[in-house]
This record gives sequence, structure tokens and C-alpha cells, in this order.
Amino acid sequence: MKTALITGITGQDGSYLAELLLEKGYMVHGIKRRSSLFNTDRIDHLYQDPHDPKQRLKLHYGDLTDSMNLTRIIQEVQPDEIYNLGAMSHVKVSFDSPEYVGNVDGLGTLRILEAVRLLGLTEKTKIYQASTSELYGGMPENKNENGFYDENSPFYPRSPYGVAKIYGFWITKNYREAYNMYACNGILFNHESPRRGETFVTRKITRAVAKIALGLQEKVYLGNLDAKRDWGHAKDYVRMMWMILQADKAEDWVIATGITTTVRDFVKMAFAQVGISLRFEGTGVDEKAFVLACSNPAYQLEVGKEVLSVDPSYFRPTEVDLLIGDPSKAKNKLGWVPEYDLQGLVEDMMESDIKLMKKDIDLLKAGHEVLKQEE
Repeated sequence: MKTALITGITGQDGSYLAELLLEKGYMVHGIKRRSSLFNTDRIDHLYQDPHDPKQRLKLHYGDLTDSMNLTRIIQEVQPDEIYNLGAMSHVKVSFDSPEYVGNVDGLGTLRILEAVRLLGLTEKTKIYQASTSELYGGMPENKNENGFYDENSPFYPRSPYGVAKIYGFWITKNYREAYNMYACNGILFNHESPRRGETFVTRKITRAVAKIALGLQEKVYLGNLDAKRDWGHAKDYVRMMWMILQADKAEDWVIATGITTTVRDFVKMAFAQVGISLRFEGTGVDEKAFVLACSNPAYQLEVGKEVLSVDPSYFRPTEVDLLIGDPSKAKNKLGWVPEYDLQGLVEDMMESDIKLMKKDIDLLKAGHEVLKQEE
């Protein structure tokens, strides 16, 4: 039985990866930060009784800023594979916490690599480092001849998050070459799911659309509607993470769909899932969206109702307008083919958030009934 260690196991990618590895028969260890609140919602369905000898998922308290703690966990677990998914991954927030993101996303990677080296596990342990498309910075002159970013495209990070991740990328590559470690970078373009954090733009959109359709929210405020991203499903991307560590040779890989979509079009697709078409007016910070038609009788929205406005506070100090990746190497060398297209991704997210918001409505109704009975 193989043993895997996942940092960031309570996040979107960590939860899907844990599911995948458990299905494949792994013993899975996860590192989670200590919190006074429960933050294991995404993996609660996997984590049953820790005293059950058949339980193949074990959690450890740890932090990427604590090298001694990481070293102790790695020594105890003796993993065959490490997936470093833990990070402060919100680009906009990284401008507010640049030192913290550098410590976690940059030096945190070094701490894992150095722990594996010092513990004498370089022959045993394979390492996957979660890199990011933010390395490229959206610089048009750095695309390949086909107009995409690939494994050979130059980097030009445009945020503290991207700068921290570029350190993680190069230190992983350096340890691979200096110590002959099986250490790989997966340069992931945007990947979403129903488990995406609520502050990320795609999940913010699908949650807001569900609330607007159900009458729980008036409208949604967004930033740059013209920004273009290469969006895939997290389930497809974590499958590729696993495939990367099964390859004969340690290399770096782009994980992307090769298709780009604007934030505005993602909004249109999300509203279309509940039978609502939109009319956009204005440009830049003055752009707004209004209900053009509502074909679903379950959702009663007035034609002409304003459902979207632009809030300049959501713009980044340095904006990345376009990111699109070339997954040719992953497809040709490892046979990776995504199972979800963008339409399937939006459907999955909207279906989940509609169910979630309806559950909230039911809880509110139940609470009102209790109050009435008490009166």
C-alpha cells in the first residue's frame, strides 16, 4: 500500500485528491492548520472514526511556516508521495499580506524539500509542487507560437502570490537537479468546482446567482469583467497531479484546458443555468447587467432588474487580463484528457449552489416555525 502526504488537504484540491488516492488504495495523511473552528467540511465524508484500524485517512496538525513540525510529520509518515497543495492562494489578498504569502507559498516549499533531503528520503519520496498560471503574468509576448503559455514560456509574475510561487517553482526544480530528487511542478491554470472557496470569482458568481434566483440577494458586485481565464474542473486537475508522480521521469507540466473565457461570459453561463438571460450596459466601472428574460417559472425575476454591478475595489493593483495554457505535453506524454468542459463545470457548480441555498431557506423556515410555536 502506497502512502501519500497532502498539505492543504482541507482545500478544494486536497479534498478531491484525497478521494482519488483513497479510491486507488493509498494510505492518505493530511496536514491541516489548527483552528478554533471546524474547517474539514470538504473531507468530513472521508474521515470517519480515527480509532478504526481500517481508516486510511489520518490528519496531522501542521503549518508550512513551521519547519520542525513539517520534518517531524514527514519522518513519522515516511510518504511515498508528497503533494504540496497548501498555500495562501488568493491573488488579490496577497497584495495585502505579501510577507505572509512569501513565507507560506515560497519558503513553505523549501521546508518540505529540505525535510525530505535531511531525512534521507530522496530515493523513496516523490514530490508534487502545486505551481500556478500566475507565474506567466499574462504577458502576451511570452506566449508560444500558437498563442498559449506552455512549459517553456518565460515567467513574469504580477502579484506577491505569483512571485512567491515562482520561488516555489525554481526551488523545486533546483532540488531535483542538485539532489536527483523526484520533484515536479504542476503549473495549474484556473480550476474550479462546487468546493471552490467562496471568495474566488467563479464560486462567488455561482453562489450569488443561486441567491438572486431564489430571492436571497439583490445583485452581485464583481471586478474586471473583461479578464479572461482558462477554467477547468478541479477533479480533472487532481487526476493529472497523480499522473505526474506516476511518470517515469520527474518533469514540470502545464495543466490547462486551452480554452479561455471572460468573467462576463462565465456570469452569463451561470445565469443561463437558472433560465435567466442578461443584458449588459455600460463599460468599465460603469458596466451593469439586467435581466433580459426569465424562462424558468421556478424563479420569478422581473425583466429589467439590475443583477450585477462593477466594484472598482475588486480590481488588482497589477491586473492579469488573459491566461490560457497549452496542455499538449500532458495529453501527448501522459494521455491526460479532461472529462469536464466549461459548460459541465458551470452546471456542476450551479446545481450544487442551488441545492445549498435551498437548504438554507429550509433551515430559515424551520427556525421561524420554532419561533412561532414558542410564541
